[in-house]
Amino acid sequence: MKSDDLWNFALACYATPGVEKACLELQALEMDVCLLLACSWLEARGVRRDAQRLEALKQLSKDWQSAVVLPLRNLRQAWREQAAGDTELADLRRRVKTLELEAERIQLDRLQRVTQHWLPEDGSDDWLNPLCAGVEGDPRAWLNVLRRAASQLGAGGAG
Repeated sequence: MKSDDLWNFALACYATPGVEKACLELQALEMDVCLLLACSWLEARGVRRDAQRLEALKQLSKDWQSAVVLPLRNLRQAWREQAAGDTELADLRRRVKTLELEAERIQLDRLQRVTQHWLPEDGSDDWLNPLCAGVEGDPRAWLNVLRRAASQLGAGGAG
């Protein structure tokens, strides 16, 4: 896997045992999984975090999530029960899920474009913990699952 490819990193990370559950738990806490995956990728690569960088990523993600990803997700989830007994609706629901995944891929691509010139350097590379501010509950254990998976993928180093 190329460490400079956020989409492939996200797929590999998500496929790591325990990460899917962690991501679903974090999503249930209303955390943005795409932003979390991007931040774990930056951490693993040793990219320095600063307030401006983090805020730029948060704003980009918030805008895309609210305008595109969340409406698709909400529609898909709203159809869950009814689609169980309606094959045509179930097919539409699967197609909405495909669109939702494509929207997340685009979000990750946009996050990567913003960060493409951010190189590993001295400074804080803790990108995940600052995302906990204002979150109900304690997501740190789930964030550590994500952090360990990113580290195991060997994304740190050359990009």
